Amino acid sequence: MLQFSKQLKKYRAANNLSQDDLAKKLFVSRQAISKWEQGDATPDLNNLVKLAEIFNISLDTLVLGASEAKSTVDQNQYTFDPTSGLYKRRYGQMNFWDFLARFWWLIFPIGGFIMAIIETLTP
Repeated sequence: MLQFSKQLKKYRAANNLSQDDLAKKLFVSRQAISKWEQGDATPDLNNLVKLAEIFNISLDTLVLGASEAKSTVDQNQYTFDPTSGLYKRRYGQMNFWDFLARFWWLIFPIGGFIMAIIETLTP
């Protein structure tokens, strides 16, 4: 968590927040923020998530110091599903092959409907 304390200082300063300002946003004491920055204590998971939201960075960047350029996911085409923990394609941008892969089962009712029409039209 040594990396976390450096990252917290860096992003707090980059957002022009004092320890008091950040403490008020998280509903913790200024001393707690100071201990986090010195590496004497670590925040709980809820506060880590709130910090990442306040700084608009990922938890990997905040905790591990991971590069923000590592993300290769196109946010316009995919969205994060928190229930599965995976990125899923947005439905509004489905091409023919995506449609066919999702709704392949429609071939059978449509085929049956076409066969019924052909049988009624032939003598």
